[in-house]
Amino acid sequence: MASERRKGERVVFERGFSAHMMGIDGTWRRDCLVEDISETGAKLTVEGSVTGLALKEFFLLLSSTGLAYRRCELSWVNGEQIGVAFLKPDVKKKPMRKSPTHVVEV
Repeated sequence: MASERRKGERVVFERGFSAHMMGIDGTWRRDCLVEDISETGAKLTVEGSVTGLALKEFFLLLSSTGLAYRRCELSWVNGEQIGVAFLKPDVKKKPMRKSPTHVVEV
C-alpha cells in the first residue's frame, strides 16, 4: 500500500481532519479530509473530482483563515483518496538588519 512507503511517523485521525486544497494560482479549491499526516506528506479524501485539476503543485490549507498551509505535490491517487508529498519551502535568508547605534553626547 502507498502509505506504507512513507518514511516519517504519521498521525492517523479517526474521523479525518477537515481541510481544503487550493491551486497555486487560486483557480480551484476542493474540500478534503486529512486521513493521516506526517512530516513529509499526508493521505487525503477529496470531496469532488480531481480530474483535470493542476495537481503538480497545490496548497493544503489547514486552517479556515488560510494562515496554516503546506505546499504539496501529488504522489498517488486511489479513487477519492490521494497521497501528497509536502514540498520544502524555499529558505531565503533575510539580510540581518543592523541595530541603530545610539550616540550619547555628554
